[in-house]
This record gives sequence, structure tokens and C-alpha cells, in this order.
Amino acid sequence: METYEHVTHTFSPVFDETSRILILGSFPSVKSREQQFYYGHPQNRFWKLLALLLSDDCPVSIPEKQAFLLRHHIAVWDVIASCDIIGSSDSSIRNVVPADIKSIVAHTPIRAVFTNGKTAGRLYKKYQAEHIALPMIELPSTSPANAAFSLEQLEEIWKSEIGKYL
Repeated sequence: METYEHVTHTFSPVFDETSRILILGSFPSVKSREQQFYYGHPQNRFWKLLALLLSDDCPVSIPEKQAFLLRHHIAVWDVIASCDIIGSSDSSIRNVVPADIKSIVAHTPIRAVFTNGKTAGRLYKKYQAEHIALPMIELPSTSPANAAFSLEQLEEIWKSEIGKYL
């Protein structure tokens, strides 16, 4: 049986002075923590989905992923700076310390915040929303655990929401 582990986010947000949207996850998965970058699980559809939405090649390496995000004016971070968690289980998250998202928003032309999944949306509303005066749109998760949505369904929903801001 897995036990709780206190984990601190150890890699930086991706953004620059041209970032127009911010996509927030809840907290990095075990695979992402191992790779020290966002959406590192090979079955996570985040990178494939963004490549489809933006009609671009799917980035593979971390430098390619960073360049891809910045080229398309997308900032990426997570709602949580540290927490107690069992493995990669969002449902096990407790003892949350929120990330300092308002510092990114204050130094960029970000026009909207998107959360990647229900947990990120719930945690954003609980810990962040009162400090950030931007629209927040909760999108279905790209996680492989979200089998209810096909890649095509994710593409349709994400495109209809993100497309308004890019």
C-alpha cells in the first residue's frame, strides 16, 4: 500500500513577456517529477493535443516543449507548490501550499487562465481565484486517467475555449 509523501514542486513555470494564456495543472505526476517537466507521462495527451490545436509538430524534448509553449504564447504551471500526495493521485492531495500564480499574471499579458482537469479547477477556485482577476475556464483533463474523453473530444472542447484567447 502506498503512503503519503510530502512533495515540493521542483521545476519552474514556463512563461515570458508574450504569454497570453496560462494553463494550470494540479501538481506534477510521478513521471513529470522524474523528468522535471510538465506532462511527462507518455500516455498524457497534453503535448499531442496542443500540437493538434496549434497545427504544429508535437514537441519531444524539454527544450522543444519550452520553445513550443513560448512560441505559441502559452504559460504553464501548476496550482500547487507543495502538498502531501500518494503517487500521482490527484484525489489524494492534502496539506496544500498554493503556488504564487499572481506573480506570473502580474508580469505578463495573460488574458485567461485554463485549468487542466477538475482537480486543478477546484484547487484554483479554493486557493487562487480571489487573488487573480482573470477569466478561469476549467477544461477536461489530458491525463490518461480521464478515459471518458477521447483525443478528438478533448480537441473540440479545448479548441473552442482556448481559441478565443490565442
